[in-house]
Amino acid sequence: MKYLLLAPCLLIACTSLVYAGDDPAGETPKKEDPKVEEKKGEPKVEEAPEFATIDEKAPEFNLKNAKGEEVKLSGFADKLVVIEWVNFDCPYVRKHYDSGAMNATRKKYTEKGVVWLQICSSAQGKQGHFTGEALTTRIEKEGCDAASYLIDEDGKVGQKYKARCTPHMFVIDKKGVLRYQGAIDSVKSDKKEDIEGATNYVAAALEELLADKVVSTKETKPYG
Repeated sequence: MKYLLLAPCLLIACTSLVYAGDDPAGETPKKEDPKVEEKKGEPKVEEAPEFATIDEKAPEFNLKNAKGEEVKLSGFADKLVVIEWVNFDCPYVRKHYDSGAMNATRKKYTEKGVVWLQICSSAQGKQGHFTGEALTTRIEKEGCDAASYLIDEDGKVGQKYKARCTPHMFVIDKKGVLRYQGAIDSVKSDKKEDIEGATNYVAAALEELLADKVVSTKETKPYG
C-alpha cells in the first residue's frame, strides 16, 4: 500500500516519501560570543535549519487541526513533543493501532505531560485523506484527539521533516531540539504479534529525556 508525499503537490503512499530537492547546503557557522559559548556537553542551539536535523532546533510549523484551530510547534515551549506521521489506512499504522500499542504509548506519556501530535500529509483523494464528518468519525474510532490531529494536505511540513512513511516518529525536547527521528520500534513488519519484544524507540527516548539524560538512540530507519 502506498503512502506518500511528492512535491510540490503531495501524494501520499504507505511506502516511501519523495521530495523535491536534497538536503540544503549547510550555512557557514557564525562566530560565537565567548560569554555565550556552550554549556559543557550540551550542543548549541540556534535557529532551526530548513530541514529537521538531529540535535538542532526542530523546524517551526503552523497547521490546522481537525477542529479547524491553528497549532504551532512553538506553542509547546518547555514541553516534550512527539510527532507521529499518520495514515490510518496504512497496514504498518494498523499494526500499532489494532494492537492498541500506539494508543497505550501515547496515553502513558501524555499523562506525564508529553505533547503528542499526529500529522497527516495525505493529499486529497489519496489513501489516509479524510475531511469533515468522515475525519471526525475516524479520529474518534481510532481513539485519538481531534485537537492534536494536524492536517498537512500540501505536504510542506512533511518535506521539512523528511517524513518518509507512516508511522514516522519524531521526539523534540523541552528546548525545541529534535532528539529522535525514525521508526516507532525495532521490528520492521506489519504484524501485531511482532510488537511484543520489540524495542520501542520513542518510549526509550522519552524515558531518557524525562530523566534528563541524553537520548542514546537518536536515529533509526523508519518503516511503513
